[in-house]
Parts: sequence; structure tokens; C-alpha cells
Amino acid sequence: MSTLSPGLFIRGFEPPLRLRDFRLVAFDMDSTLINIECVDEIAAAAGRKDEVSAITEAAMRGEITDYKDSLRRRVALLKGVPVTALDEVYNRHLHLNPGVETFVGACQAAGLKTLLVSGGFTFFSDRVKHRLGLDFARANVLEMDNGVLTGRLVDRPWGDIVDGAEKRRVVLEVCELMGIAPTQAIAVGDGANDLPMMSVAGLSIAFHGKPAVRDQAMLSIETGGMDRALDVLR
Repeated sequence: MSTLSPGLFIRGFEPPLRLRDFRLVAFDMDSTLINIECVDEIAAAAGRKDEVSAITEAAMRGEITDYKDSLRRRVALLKGVPVTALDEVYNRHLHLNPGVETFVGACQAAGLKTLLVSGGFTFFSDRVKHRLGLDFARANVLEMDNGVLTGRLVDRPWGDIVDGAEKRRVVLEVCELMGIAPTQAIAVGDGANDLPMMSVAGLSIAFHGKPAVRDQAMLSIETGGMDRALDVLR
């Protein structure tokens, strides 16, 4: 991997690339589009943030290989948290990461479709999708009963958890529906569960990624905002 400029590293291609040659951009949400890991912030309301954050960090570094099990363990610790705590997380703690609006806007202006595919929760992803005007989104659904979390996830027709394999499958499915090759997709993420979708995309971007992600991404943004990708994509 070579250094393009301080904090910006490239692997396997010569910049610049033409943004309009791509047709789809897929984003992870937590710590990529937004500044927080939502499950950790919800856990703070239950007084269990340290315990949940430790599992999150191990999963994102790839030290826990069964992402589904790690998420079920974390969600179970949220049992009894009131739904109002999720509103508080969104309103008080959730912010878009620097450069996200600029980069997403540039992709949209170039005609790319936009996909949010997250191991997080629809309570937040639906709001982020609307806020950024994204085309598609897939995430996990927290089960709620009488205004509190049950500590379980809701089964969906495709399964119950968006893990790395599901992220890859969704990206490939959207490419097929659009009639494009996966090489015409960009995938942006930061954690180990983003590697499967990044591996099939024509351009993989690590945004302040964990070491394993930085090491495998074609473009690694390690300082500054997501709009630094536009130094490579014209």
C-alpha cells in the first residue's frame, strides 16, 4: 500500500478513478456514516456500556469470528431498556461523520445509487437513510414490547442478523437487480464484518478502519473526513 497524501493510502490501482464509472456505493453505518456504535450507546442507558463495548470492539477487530453470536449477546444485555433511550441516543449522541454528506452528495450527483447495509438497527438506519436521501437500507430489527427492548432481534424473511455474509449478499443482490457488475460498486466500511462486501466491490474504502480492514482495503482514509475519497475519485 502506498501513501497518496498524509493519512490516505492506496493499494492496487492508480488514481484518479472516475466516480461516474461506478453505479452503486454501499456504506456501513456505525462508525462509518455515523460517529457512534449504536448498540454501545443503548447499553449505556442500561449501565452496561463497558461490557457491551468490549464485545463490539473484539467483533470489529475480527477477534470474535461469529458476529451473529456476538450481536445476540450484546442485544440480550439490552433487555429492559426503554425505547425512549433510543430516541435519546439518536437526538443527543448520533452525528454524521465528517465529510459524509459531501461524499454521499458527490456520489448522488454522479448518478450512483446508495445503499446502507448495517449490522446495527433499523431504528437508526431508517433515520440516517432519510437524512442522507439514500436509496436502499438493510439492518437488524430490535424486538420491543410495551415500550421496552426484549433483548431479542426480530426474524425477517432473509434471516435475523445482518452479518458480513449478509452484507456481501445484499451488495451482490442489488448489483444484480441494477444489472451491473460488482466491479461497478464501491463498498465503504470500518470493521471486520465489512470485509466480505468490500472483497466483491470494484473499490473498497476503509474509513478510519480497524487494522485488518486498513490492510485489505484499496483505499484507506486514516485521517480527516470521508470526503477525502474525492482526492481519488474525480
